[in-house]
Amino acid sequence: MGKKTDIEKISSDKEYEQLLQQIMERSKAGLEKAADEVRKAQLATYWDNGRYIVEYEQNGKKHAEYGLELLKKLAEDLTLRLGKGYSRPTLYKMRKFYQCYPSGFEECEELSWSHVCELIYIEDDLERSFYAKQSIAEKWNVRTLKRQKKSALFLRLATSKDKKGILKLAEEGIEIQTAQDIVKDTYTLEFLNLNDKRHYNEKDLENRILEHLQEFLLELGKGFTFVKRQYPMNIGNKMYWCDLVFYHRILKCFVLIDLKRDDVQHDDIGQMNTYMGYIAEEENMPDDNPPIGIILARGKDELLVKYATYGMDSNLFVSKYELYLPNRDELKRLVDNIMKEADEDKT
Repeated sequence: MGKKTDIEKISSDKEYEQLLQQIMERSKAGLEKAADEVRKAQLATYWDNGRYIVEYEQNGKKHAEYGLELLKKLAEDLTLRLGKGYSRPTLYKMRKFYQCYPSGFEECEELSWSHVCELIYIEDDLERSFYAKQSIAEKWNVRTLKRQKKSALFLRLATSKDKKGILKLAEEGIEIQTAQDIVKDTYTLEFLNLNDKRHYNEKDLENRILEHLQEFLLELGKGFTFVKRQYPMNIGNKMYWCDLVFYHRILKCFVLIDLKRDDVQHDDIGQMNTYMGYIAEEENMPDDNPPIGIILARGKDELLVKYATYGMDSNLFVSKYELYLPNRDELKRLVDNIMKEADEDKT
């Protein structure tokens, strides 16, 4: 074999590999920092532009009467002088950005302008605050934010809380500390496209969930990782299978989900309790916490669930699923009533 060339010698040098890695990491960090600075500067610029427009409009009745004609004229002149990026819809969003955050946009300064454009069309301040905080905490992309807004995630969570809980949800987002924090009363599974299918069984439901696992994980929430479908359990020389098993990284526990085509029955609850016992005794590692069990059914009788779970593990839950997007107006009325009743109780 011939002697190595200088290029070959450099390529095989460990110190060179270290040099290459250092330059790559520093360059990547520098580009990310530059992009972050550009993003922050863009938000600050658009917020200021919105402020200038609002202040101009508020400076006398005559200016206020200009309405959309002002934005149309501004769009024409700014495009002539500065180029693209100043269309009338964009100027409208800048104005709305300032109107939504008149005291400053610190709440969403870690987000992109595309995220902000979704947030500013949420009229309720509490709801907007929730989605901003969740977008940051869970690193939602814009597509995810749109889906969560469409599925009325905030309102669905808020209907199961009192006024204090609703305010906390809006101010802090979803805090995961206990099993109750990761379980929803109702799961929206419209992405399964089963709503127009009259006849489907539990296997169809399971298959569709696995086909749309990314969307299902999004609906479950933060911290879930998929483990296995049809998880086998040998109990008393008889085989049982749990439909879906996940592991929750934050709570450090297994999460078992059993799917039911119809309303939950009392024996479904006993079966899930058995699954949870098996996992706790046979599968848990020393540092794992007790498992969580969720029976996901089309409907449930609250009284039956109360009696059937009497004295059982508090980590066993029965939740409903719906195959269509919830009625947002109805949910909004429920949340508003909770807030109103709480205020009336104080007077």
